[in-house]
Amino acid sequence: MSSFSRPSPTINDNLTYGSIISVYVGPDETITALTDDGIEELTDMTKTAHLTAKTWYEFLNDFVDDTNLVSRIKAQSPR
Repeated sequence: MSSFSRPSPTINDNLTYGSIISVYVGPDETITALTDDGIEELTDMTKTAHLTAKTWYEFLNDFVDDTNLVSRIKAQSPR
């Protein structure tokens, strides 16, 4: 019997260190950006979240701060 197990389709809610960077655009001003790897990781997170309506709603609840926006998205029929 193998000691390896299949990964479950749960959502990993952490991007790898270095995937989000802060860029100085002025002496006291920064913007936050995703690296190419960060965009790929975020794409993978959303693909995993779209597996079921339940995981999609959990993703929205965990990552979108605007409750009105979450409600509007949930009211739309799944694609």
